[in-house]
Formats: sequence, structure tokens, C-alpha cells
Amino acid sequence: MSRDAFDPYKHLNLSINPDGSCTRNFEYPIVEPDPDPSPGKLTASKDITINLETGVTVRIFRPTNLPSNDNTIARLPVLIHLHGSGWVLYPANSPANNRGCSQMASELTVIIVSVNYRLAPEHRLPTQYDDALEALLWIKRQAVDKTNGEPWLRDYADFSRCYIFGSSNGANVGFQLALKSLDHDLTPLKIDGCVFYQPFYGGKTRTKSELKNFADPVMPVPAIDAMWELSLPKGVDRDHRYCNPIGYLPQKEKVGRLGRCLVIGYGGDTLVDHQQDFVEMLVTAGVRVEAKFDDAGFHGIELVDPRRAVALLNMIRDFIN
Repeated sequence: MSRDAFDPYKHLNLSINPDGSCTRNFEYPIVEPDPDPSPGKLTASKDITINLETGVTVRIFRPTNLPSNDNTIARLPVLIHLHGSGWVLYPANSPANNRGCSQMASELTVIIVSVNYRLAPEHRLPTQYDDALEALLWIKRQAVDKTNGEPWLRDYADFSRCYIFGSSNGANVGFQLALKSLDHDLTPLKIDGCVFYQPFYGGKTRTKSELKNFADPVMPVPAIDAMWELSLPKGVDRDHRYCNPIGYLPQKEKVGRLGRCLVIGYGGDTLVDHQQDFVEMLVTAGVRVEAKFDDAGFHGIELVDPRRAVALLNMIRDFIN
């Protein structure tokens, strides 16, 4: 790759418009929810608009086969799911995310609430953090409203066992959500742990993994730079805490109040050095962290390697149980 000739926006299939929005020059089928829990299906799903003004929605997934104890349906853990979008590319109702959430809900026997947060550059950070928090507070309202609460949550969810799961930039959103949750009384909700999968972080200074994978076919560094350029608040650089995890060290007392965290990454990921900086920041703050880094693998490997998808589910299952 010629560092001068490479066009990151062409790589991302984006065209930047004069008003700062972007045109996404690709088509992907939007997967509609399927609320019918018929035999043979992994899950049932439904969409709910949680804010009429912003249009933010969540998609709830519940296993088709609900476990029971003494003829009473067992209550299931709730997993708040924040998908990977590169900040600018894919909504939560994309085929890959819908398939992953359905498999996760079925295999782990959990209720998943997938947050369809708004995308940059039309909505720059911290919009995605705010949308995630709104979804969390919406879940709390369902827990306390015994009459009009969302039935799948009201009837099937164990609100004392809630988990935050984020993938890629969704893990970045998930960390912010975990921090923001500390400012709210979530009773009867309890965040029992967080899973940060290949968290999307960066910084102004190039790391060894960025230099090694500068021309990576999936995550080339110029494309990553473009994602940050389109998503960070205007006027800030990549050392802002939204991007660089070291920026959270001044808040380490608050960070240290987080519960258990699992961080998963791969040695072939362009961002792996930043992910390990993230782990180091958590450890410095006193967080109980379990870090699982495999030398082999790359960003988004679970999307193309079914064995890695199964391994990811097993790691999450072990963490939850």
C-alpha cells in the first residue's frame, strides 16, 4: 500500500458530503425482527423504539426454548449488546449482528437487548454513549413497571444478573456505559460484569501493532484514522479519552468501582496494543480484569471463522456462570 495514494474513504465505501454527513456506497439487507417463537427457530426477536424523538431502538432476543424449574419459567440473565459498526458503517439490524445476537441468546440462554445506537458522522460521539445509557435506563423502567413493562423482560428476565457486552467500537461504548451506570440508581438492576471484545481504541502515537499492520486488508491504519476523524467530537484529537484509554487514568477512582471485566483480543489485530493499554488502565484503577489475548487472530475473526465464534461464546459463558 502506498501511504500517500491510499484512499481510506474508498476502502470504507464512504463518500463525505458537504454538510458533514456521509453516503454509504454499499447495500446490506436489513433483517426484520421475528417475534414468533416457533419450534425449530433459535430465538424470537422484536424491535422497540425507546425514544420517539431520536428514533433509537432496541432489538430484544429471547431463546425459543425457555428453561423451567418446577413448571415455572426460569428467569434469564440480561445481556446489553453493543455491536461493532466502525462508528460509521452498520446498524444493529445488519445480518451479521442479527445472526450473532440470535446465536448468543440461544447458546448462552440469555435475554439480549441489542442497542441500535445512532451512527457517526451524522451523530458524533458522545451520542452513542448517550443512546446506550438511555437503553439501560429503559431496561430499568421495564423492571419496575409490573403492569406495563415490556413482557419479555418483565416475565423472563433476571434483572439482578445484567451484563454489558460490546464488540469493537461497541466495546468502547460498553465501557462508557459501565462508567455512566455508576451515576444512576439502577435498582433492581445489577450490572454483574462487562465483556469487552476487541475494544476499539487509538491514540496519536503509532503503536508497534499499527506499524506492523499498517496495510492490513481488513483494518488498515488510514481507515481506522478516518473512522476516528468521522466520529470524535470536532476539535479533539486521538488522545481524547473517547479514543485513547490512557485518558481515563485521571478518573481511575471511578473506573475502579467497576465490577468484573473480561477483555478479549487477538495478536494480529491492528488495535491490539491499544487494547492492552486499555487492560493496563483497568488494572491500574483496581478493576478485577480477566484478559484473554490469543496470538493468532485478527479483528472480526469470529465473523469468518465459526470455530472462533464458538470459542467466543464459550468464554462469555464461563464468565457469566
